[in-house]
Amino acid sequence: MECKYLVALPVFNEVTSVNSVLDEVARHCDQILVVDDGSSDGTSELLEERDDILLVKHPVNRGYGAALETAFEYGAEHGFEVLVTIDCDGQHEPQRIQEFVRKSIQSDADIVSGSRYLKSFDEDSPPPEQRRVINHQVTKKLNQRLGYHLTDAFCGFKAYRVQALAKLKLTETGYAMPLELWVQAACNKLTVVEVAVPRIYLDESRSFGGKLDDPETRLDYYYQVMNQAFAALPSDCEKLKSIRVG
Repeated sequence: MECKYLVALPVFNEVTSVNSVLDEVARHCDQILVVDDGSSDGTSELLEERDDILLVKHPVNRGYGAALETAFEYGAEHGFEVLVTIDCDGQHEPQRIQEFVRKSIQSDADIVSGSRYLKSFDEDSPPPEQRRVINHQVTKKLNQRLGYHLTDAFCGFKAYRVQALAKLKLTETGYAMPLELWVQAACNKLTVVEVAVPRIYLDESRSFGGKLDDPETRLDYYYQVMNQAFAALPSDCEKLKSIRVG
């Protein structure tokens, strides 16, 4: 495939899955970046034993968004054309990495975004109800305000044109960073296509951390980040700057 691409995984306390996921990722690509976001459960030690990955470590946990932003910076600094992001909890299938890269090249889209709701697969898991409802609500609001036609605003399986990422000025470090990304992507007129991926939930009780495990608190946080993202847009995105959600 005539494209210099990197696969990046944000990792925080994934000691039970990190090696099995990375073993599978390594079967489908040669350049793998792991951003260890301050793991303290033994994950760091496992990563240091591997010789088939590029490793960047955050001394302390900075957040999911911060780990992705580190990956974006690495991709730009090292001359990659496409950056594929995949989570390390076993919910994404590494054998689909090449599909994302091909779609990025063939469609010339700035963002190829995985969607767990674009179509059904035989192996689909039923989504935790509150997560499904929040995803639907947030995705609908983003589409109404940004003019996109997304079916899944939160899937972490994506392929980005690194050149397009340079147009974004992301500041959100937590789980809601993708919402800030969508707002800035619309302002910068980035093109988006979705790719269907199976819906796999291996641990439905997986924690978001602290207060965010409460659905109402999590939704309020998402709306807050979206509103801040709209307000922070430059003047040439004046129509979007006035938007409020919630």
